[in-house]
Formats: sequence, structure tokens, C-alpha cells
Amino acid sequence: MLKLSGIIIAVVLVFIASPARTPACPLELPIASISINGHVLTVELAGTPDARTCGLSRRDELPPDHGMLFIFPDFRPQAFWMKDTRIPLSIAFLDDDGKIMSIQDMAPMRTDVEYNSPGPTRYALEVNQGWFKRHAIEVGDPVAMALPLAIVIK
Repeated sequence: MLKLSGIIIAVVLVFIASPARTPACPLELPIASISINGHVLTVELAGTPDARTCGLSRRDELPPDHGMLFIFPDFRPQAFWMKDTRIPLSIAFLDDDGKIMSIQDMAPMRTDVEYNSPGPTRYALEVNQGWFKRHAIEVGDPVAMALPLAIVIK
């Protein structure tokens, strides 16, 4: 009985010592459609700190014409990295009006490289690497977004 009690205490201690705020990735996020120069993307909306931290990490694929739109509560410079992200991605940083300020390709599983916005940004859009190039989308192009009113941004 004493041995069983020791095992139970050890298991409880492991759960107590585990980080309490480790979100499971991927998270289930709201979905919306956006359009750039007539090309429609289905995007997951990352408007909370947990959703933005999780991003597209721990996934093995991203369907064609899908992506993730990161929405920030503050209009300020942003930086991204590819920790635990196995998919080669391209990122577009958007200004407050949804105009593309920068497009960068990101290498999978890199923790030693940051991908920085060229200035204050409200949104970042991640898609499969090469999507912007294949659709002739460039810096300065506007992104048409009809986002749900009920989305939480914090």
C-alpha cells in the first residue's frame, strides 16, 4: 500500500510541475475568407496570445489556398520565427489598412532566424511558401478582409 501511495504522489507531482499554460497546437480557431487580387484564401484567425504563439506549429501540411491571419491588438513592429513549424511558409506583413508591406519566405524549424515586419503592422498572413509568387501578389497589394465581428483580439 505504501508503494502505491508513493506512485500516486509521484504522478500528482508530475502534473503539478507541468506548465499550466501550454496550449495544444494546433488550436481550433475561427475561419474566414480573404481575397488578394481576386485570389481567395481560407484563413484561420489568430487573434489571441495563445493562438498567435501556437500559429501553424506542429503541423505536417497546410492545404492549398489556406493560411493563417495573425491579428494584433496594437499597431507595432512584429517578429516571427519558425520554432516547431515543419511547413515552409511565406509571410506577408500588412499595415493597418490591410496593404502588404513586406513578403518573406520562412525556413521550417529555424529558431535562429527572426522574420521582422518592416514597421508597425496590424496583421501577418502566413501561407504555403511560394503562394504569393505563384499568384503574382506583391508588396503594395491590398488584402480584402471581411472578418467576423465576434472575433476576440487581445
